[in-house]
Amino acid sequence: MERRDFVKNTALAAIGASIIAPLSSLAGPTVTHFDSKDLSPSALKDDYALHFMALGDWGRNGEYDQSQVAAQMGLWGASHPNNFVISVGDNFYPKGVVSEEDPLWHYSFENIYTAHSLQCDWYPVLGNHDWHSDVDAQIRYSKISRRWDMPARYYSKEVSLNKDADKEIKTPGAPKTKDKVLFVMMDTDPFLHEDKADYVEKQIAWLKDTLANASADVKWKIVIGHHPCYTVGPRINNYDTLTMRKTLPQIFADNKVDIYLSGHEHSLQHLTPDGFCHQFISGAGSELTKVTSGIPYSKFEASEHGFMYFSVDAKRLNVKAVSYNGAVLYETTLNK
Repeated sequence: MERRDFVKNTALAAIGASIIAPLSSLAGPTVTHFDSKDLSPSALKDDYALHFMALGDWGRNGEYDQSQVAAQMGLWGASHPNNFVISVGDNFYPKGVVSEEDPLWHYSFENIYTAHSLQCDWYPVLGNHDWHSDVDAQIRYSKISRRWDMPARYYSKEVSLNKDADKEIKTPGAPKTKDKVLFVMMDTDPFLHEDKADYVEKQIAWLKDTLANASADVKWKIVIGHHPCYTVGPRINNYDTLTMRKTLPQIFADNKVDIYLSGHEHSLQHLTPDGFCHQFISGAGSELTKVTSGIPYSKFEASEHGFMYFSVDAKRLNVKAVSYNGAVLYETTLNK
């Protein structure tokens, strides 16, 4: 063999070895398969199966600290597991939206809740301010938005308590379960108007039927409406509050409702009146109103901007009231 052929063959062998060696290192047990979600901070370990934020009375073009609350929700969602956001009404001030193309969709929602962690599903209910314009525009917007999910003026959802039911949050080896949470989303403002009596009667029949016929796998029943049945805010003895209290408590008792979640009062509250389920108010998304301390059925009240964060499994339900600056103002756990 000539010297130049020897040199050429030796060089080719060396090049081939250099290519084969890294390729061989990829074979066998060293190969890994990561989904991008597996590496996300939102996949932090947590022994609760389901998580969601609750926010109300927020749509003010970013003003009255709406933008600050939104920023903190984004930070919280980046460092805590979160499946979705529930909006408890008064989504757009001062008079709702006139269409699915109303600029308020951008000024008060899309351009405010911009964090990546808040690009999840939002399940809204209607508030009294939303009723000043075309309430059905908020339903139609569900066809435009990737995250706004409002199929009707009132609706319900049974959500699985499997940890891997939501593709955003995966827990390898988590046991399978049939357990669920029932969310019943009400449209409460018509309850305050005599000319909407037929609509209210139909909704009450639907509410009773939905609660009574929940699947046997439902472990928690959570009803969401804008107007509270009890409050320690300015509407303690207001017509709004008394009207809801006249209608809902017996229905909730008959059907073993665990939580009534509302807004309307611009504060954060946890109330436990005798003969009523746990009442949580999360209406501190923008403008604030005062609260009264010292009322026996109040476990917590704060006139401070923020939101609530719920963590749920079949036996426990944890609730945190989170301030716009990230402080946990209050925390409680309900047990089955």
